[in-house]
Amino acid sequence: QVQLVESGGGLVQPGGSLRLSCAASGSNLSITVMGWYRQAPGKERELVAAIYSGGTTKYMDSVKGRFSISRDISWRTLTLQMNSLKPEDTAVYYCTAIHWGHNYWGQGTQVTVSS
Repeated sequence: QVQLVESGGGLVQPGGSLRLSCAASGSNLSITVMGWYRQAPGKERELVAAIYSGGTTKYMDSVKGRFSISRDISWRTLTLQMNSLKPEDTAVYYCTAIHWGHNYWGQGTQVTVSS
């Protein structure tokens, strides 16, 4: 199994920045994809960004050019740099990983963008 713990959420004003981190722990890690999802109240959970084993990244259209996903070589740390934040980015952000073909989730971290 893999355990995922997110950190870095909080309250930020529109136009501000936040950096989310996800720490992955477990033995014999075999992760091929990691990503960030978010879920706003009353809405479906949606994929924000993902990073694949070959280094390819994928972003939802509304965050392209503002958010950047990265990971360390060991797959134990995933980050999401979020710039130019907007009120519509407000949501709980979840870290996810595919480990040995199974999907794992963190508990989530709240991001609130408000003046």
